[in-house]
Amino acid sequence: MKIAYFDCFSGVSGDMIVGSLLDAGVDPHWLKAELKKLRLTGYRIEIKQKSVHAVAGIKFTVIPNKKQPHRCLPEIEQLIKSSGLNERAKALCLKIFQDLAEAEAKVHRKKPQDIHFHEVGAVDSIIDIAAAVVGVESLAVERVYASWIHVGTGYVDCQHGRLPVPAPATCELLKGIPIYSTGIPTELTTPTGAVILKNLCCSFGAMPDMRVRTIGYGAGSKELSIPNLLRLMVGEGRALEEPGETIILLETNIDDMNPELMGYVEDRLRDAGALDVFLTPVYMKKNRPGILLSVVAQRQMMDALLSIIFRETTTIGVRIQPVERRTLQRKQLKLKTSLGTVRVKVSYHDQEVLNIAPEYEDCKRIAKRKNLPIKVVYDEAKGAAQNHITDTREGQV
Repeated sequence: MKIAYFDCFSGVSGDMIVGSLLDAGVDPHWLKAELKKLRLTGYRIEIKQKSVHAVAGIKFTVIPNKKQPHRCLPEIEQLIKSSGLNERAKALCLKIFQDLAEAEAKVHRKKPQDIHFHEVGAVDSIIDIAAAVVGVESLAVERVYASWIHVGTGYVDCQHGRLPVPAPATCELLKGIPIYSTGIPTELTTPTGAVILKNLCCSFGAMPDMRVRTIGYGAGSKELSIPNLLRLMVGEGRALEEPGETIILLETNIDDMNPELMGYVEDRLRDAGALDVFLTPVYMKKNRPGILLSVVAQRQMMDALLSIIFRETTTIGVRIQPVERRTLQRKQLKLKTSLGTVRVKVSYHDQEVLNIAPEYEDCKRIAKRKNLPIKVVYDEAKGAAQNHITDTREGQV
C-alpha cells in the first residue's frame, strides 16, 4: 500500500504542502495544467528551489496579477463545481472550504454561507487547496498521515486585526488533532494548511511503519531559527488496520456511590453512543475502594455522555483526553449453522482473516434452546464462518 507522511516540525501552510508534493515527484507542468481547469484568472505560479538551513526544498508561490475579490462560500463552491477538475477532487475541495467556512462562522458567530473569506478566499489559497488535492491524487497515495502539528505562538496580523497564534479559525480546525508549540514567536500553522491536512490525513502521530521511497520538502516564506520546511515522505506501508482516528477518553474516579447502580450507568452510556465503557477497581484516598469509570467515544458524543455521567453518578469532575485509535478491517456475517442462525464478526487485513468471533447473545440463545454447552454452539458457528470464508475465496479464484 502506498502511503504518505507529512512531518510538520515547522508547522504547515498551503504553499508548503504543494511545495513538498512537487519536490516528492508531482510534475509541475501537469499541475499547472490541472489548475487551469479552475478557470481562475489574474495570477501566475512561481516554482523554484529554495535552500533553508542548507536543506533544499521547493517554494511554491501564487502571485496575483490584479487585486482579487473577497469571496463568500457560495461563490467558491460555484467556482469549484463549474471547474474541469475530476469529481473526486471537486468533492474534497468543497469539503475543505465547507470546513473553513464552519470554523470562521464559529469564531464570528455567523452562518457559514454568510462568511466572506479574506485571506483564505484569495486566489492563492484556492490554488493551494486545489493543488494539494490533485497533487496527492497524482502520487497515487492510498493513505495520508501526519505528525503532531507545530503551531507557534505570539500574534499574527490579518484582515481582522492582530490575533493570537494559533489564530481562532486555526484552533477550531485543529480540534481533536494533536498540536504543540516550542515558543517560536510566529504563526507556523495557517488555517489553509490546517484544513488541508485535516481532510487529507487519516491520523496524526508517530510515523507509521513504512519503506520510504521519496522525500520532498516544501519551503515556507519566513526566516526562522529552525528550518522552515514541511517534509513529506512517500513509500510503501503495511495495511494492518483501517485509517486511524482521534477519539476521546472520559474518566472519573468514584468512591461514594452504590456500586449496584454502575451497571445501569454503563447501559445508559452504551445506549447513548459510547464506543466502549469499562470499570476498574481502584483504591483512593484513605485507602477507600473506588471505581474508575472509563468511557471511549467519538468527540461529537462528548456532551451527551458527560450529561449522563454527571446526572447518574456522584462525580463532580471528569478528565477528558484525546486518544488515537486504530482498528482492523471488520465485517459481520449472518450464517445459518446446523444449530441455528448466528451473527459472526470477522476482522482482517489485506484479505487475511485474523479473528472470527461469533456473537455471544446468539450463541447463548441457541445453547439455552437446544440445552447444549455454549462452547459447542460457539465452535459450530466459528467453523461455519471458516467454511464460508474458504468457499467464498475459492469461488473468486
